[in-house]
Amino acid sequence: MNRINGGVTAAKGFRAAAAAAGIKYRGRDDMAMIVSDVPCASAGVFTGNVVKAAPVRWDTRIVREEKTAASVRAVVVNAGIANACTGQDGMDACADTARAAADALGIDPDQVLLGSTGVIGSYLPMDRVRQGVKLLAGSLSDTAEASNRAARAIMTTDTVHKEIAAECTLGNTVCRIGAISKGVGMIEPNMCTMLCFVTTDAAVSPRMLDQALRYAVADSYNMISVDGDMSTNDTLVILANGQAGNPTITKENEDYRVFAETLRELLIEQARRHAADGEGATALFEVRVLHADTREHARILAKSVINSPLTKAAVFGHDANGGRILCALGYAGVDFDPDLVDLTIESAKGSVPLYRNGAKLDYDEEFATAVLSEKTVTAVCDMHAGDADATAWGCDLSYEYVKINADYRS
Repeated sequence: MNRINGGVTAAKGFRAAAAAAGIKYRGRDDMAMIVSDVPCASAGVFTGNVVKAAPVRWDTRIVREEKTAASVRAVVVNAGIANACTGQDGMDACADTARAAADALGIDPDQVLLGSTGVIGSYLPMDRVRQGVKLLAGSLSDTAEASNRAARAIMTTDTVHKEIAAECTLGNTVCRIGAISKGVGMIEPNMCTMLCFVTTDAAVSPRMLDQALRYAVADSYNMISVDGDMSTNDTLVILANGQAGNPTITKENEDYRVFAETLRELLIEQARRHAADGEGATALFEVRVLHADTREHARILAKSVINSPLTKAAVFGHDANGGRILCALGYAGVDFDPDLVDLTIESAKGSVPLYRNGAKLDYDEEFATAVLSEKTVTAVCDMHAGDADATAWGCDLSYEYVKINADYRS
């Protein structure tokens, strides 16, 4: 992946904007818009929660229907109110927002995707939303600053904004992919517990775009967790407007493989940022499972460890309690021989083997504490059961997480 500066405006033909609509927050932007100059192929993956927010239901309909999936032009996002558990009023709010955007941009409401994040069970103040849409449509720009402002506008409890861009060569054509995203709490994907909006000027059919997105998500957003809570609003959508001019990708060929792999690497890097910025987190916790019997089992094992509250607390306390990691592997629902497992912790400070063949080793506790005191800590679990690997990302569990979520609505 060749990293470049920018976010959703890095790809040709995309503009973005942010505005302060006063939906919940005061004194900051809380709405964002992304617009393509031409209709886009689109694809999306959404929450696995049975309780789905109104914008998730709106977007799912559009990206799942052949006609509308090939003609998306815009995305409108608000922060502060999730528009979830709002019944028919919530769906009416989606239709109202899409109509307002369509009127302002001269497009059809079914060409507008939506995203909302914030408090569940609250209703959107539609007068402010409509005014916000007007402000957004009047300030669209293809500058890097516009993408940066949009990335900041969709934040809730995030401490840093999250945007990324990269380019790849498809045949003889340079194509760009950019993204903005948010989400640091209520993170337990299947798909992802966050909002992420991806743009590309590559020409890709909706079917192949959907395939590439699902491939990329499997090793990125579906491999992060902060707290094990799956949101009602998880949304990751990608828009491809074809403005780079490459031959349209309609099948699995070399161009498809390059595009899909670039998207995968970009989303892995972005997903790691979500885990590192987890609510109250002081460290990014990475778990690498090696030599599992299958790839799916490797993923399940790695996710079990990063979701273990006791393990996360041990990372926060810089306590090399490898028994907690082995315990989390053991209840993951995957059969393996515990007498074959090796466990090592690593960071920029060095590495410490904790267990070999399932038995605890002697190690320097003071050095182990130093290893665990870094901003990124990795647990390497070698299962000695096959040749499948997987990596998951999470964070430690601190006092601050409880404080943030104890008064989230206030």
